[in-house]
Amino acid sequence: MGRTRKRESNFLVQGSILAVASIISRIIGLLYRIPLKSIIGDIGNDYYGTAMEIYSILLLISSYSLPVAVSKLVSARMAKGQRKNAYRIFKGALIFALVSGTAACLVVYFGAGFITTYIVNTPLSIFALKVLAPTLLIVALLGVVRGFFQGMGTMMPSAVSQLIEQIINAVVSVWAAYMLFQYGTKIGAVLGNPATYAEAYGAAGGTFGTGVGALAALVFTIIVFILYRVKFIKRVKSDYSGKTESYGRIFSVLIMTIMPVLLSTTIYNITSFLDTSVFKQIAEYQGYKALDYSKMWGIYVGEYKVLVNVPIAIASAVAASSVPSLSRTFTTEDMREVRRKVGYSIRFVMVIAIPCAVGMTVLASPILQLLFQDNREMPEKMMQIGAVSIIFYSLSTLSNGILQGVNRMNVPVKNAIITLVLHMGVLVALMYGLDLNIYAVVWANTFFSFLMCVLNGMAIRKYLRYRQEIPRTFIVPSICAAAMGGAVYGIYNLIMKFLNSNAVAVSVSIIVGICVYGILLLLLRGLREKELRSFPMGNVIIKIAKKMHLM
Repeated sequence: MGRTRKRESNFLVQGSILAVASIISRIIGLLYRIPLKSIIGDIGNDYYGTAMEIYSILLLISSYSLPVAVSKLVSARMAKGQRKNAYRIFKGALIFALVSGTAACLVVYFGAGFITTYIVNTPLSIFALKVLAPTLLIVALLGVVRGFFQGMGTMMPSAVSQLIEQIINAVVSVWAAYMLFQYGTKIGAVLGNPATYAEAYGAAGGTFGTGVGALAALVFTIIVFILYRVKFIKRVKSDYSGKTESYGRIFSVLIMTIMPVLLSTTIYNITSFLDTSVFKQIAEYQGYKALDYSKMWGIYVGEYKVLVNVPIAIASAVAASSVPSLSRTFTTEDMREVRRKVGYSIRFVMVIAIPCAVGMTVLASPILQLLFQDNREMPEKMMQIGAVSIIFYSLSTLSNGILQGVNRMNVPVKNAIITLVLHMGVLVALMYGLDLNIYAVVWANTFFSFLMCVLNGMAIRKYLRYRQEIPRTFIVPSICAAAMGGAVYGIYNLIMKFLNSNAVAVSVSIIVGICVYGILLLLLRGLREKELRSFPMGNVIIKIAKKMHLM
């Protein structure tokens, strides 16, 4: 029993490490988007966001599935004591990443003009996209090294490298955007369109920071690996399992593992890319001017998605940590432990995603005013409509990782295909039938994430014979979040009435909301002591809770 609790603790601790790093990275990403938006504006955000969507799809196809595949294969071999094969998996994956990353780099660089003009109907995003091309190779190699360490059971190198990547990305992006915006103004003056070219070049500066940040993270992980390699090689030499896999078999296993993950993640994430193309094509057909729908898309990707993706990062981190851990446990055929880890990871994510969704809904306009100095109705309505998708995307992202971890990698693919087809149908219907313009994209994505939750949940129940624990996972956090939402709303309006300071009102109401939610969660036993010990600063929280007689 003690060993089981220790495994549970380590599983959540590793997930917590990556989750905390992901949250901090997302916050940094959110903060640097504020000056970036003030430099390049809504239209520049459209160019930047469109280039990033295209880059993301090529990244998914070329290398995004590598960390998950490598961590899964390495952890499975380490569980069997096959350290030589684990190392060979790592080396084979590096070769694969070099080839796939180079191919993706060349496709993006030489195909940028065609893609931006004829597929996404945003020709001036070509500069930002071309700058991103080398990043595809860098991130492919980085993903393999991160996957290796995750497969070895440690998330620390991935977590630290994420922070390094995002900090350097933030600094370089803002600086380069400012410098290139000035350069673009001069180019545009010569060509007779100074504003548009300034925004296009400014967006390219933003994407330049992405590449520099990824390069810094790669250098860091390589240094860590070099330091770790001496110790690991000694362990490899003591491997007497007697079975050495050929590189031919390794490439075969790697491809067979990557393909289902690749298909599911590509289909799951290609929605944003397709939304870009479909939204702009239909908007143009409906008579919207290019600058009008460009501004709408700039608000969507530059404000709404940036805010919503911060809490969703937690689910992505827990999913990344769950794959090797579940794979290792699944290999030992300990189904009771697998189900226990599934339950823990879902509860962990829901305890954070549900209050985030409520908070984003209640404070939609105040947060947008605080961060982006934006009090327009459009971004506020986007947040209020789409905040609930934080819950659905968090759960569907995690459930994808769970199914991949228990060797049901084809299931998320099938579910994603079904959901994608229905999603596109909903999007077209809402744009044509109800003329909801950008709000149709928000509604359609909420529908997509909800349906993925339902289908993946049914699959987990079927294949793991898992029955979801409802009260503590969903009902208690929802009750606590609803009370928190009421407290936040009241405190915010009270402070605004007397001080009329949005920054003070938002800050104080968020702090009060966190306290109210946390106290109610402990009183209603939404989290227990053994679970809290696995959370960041869990022991400190337990001591405070006991002193306040909350536990």
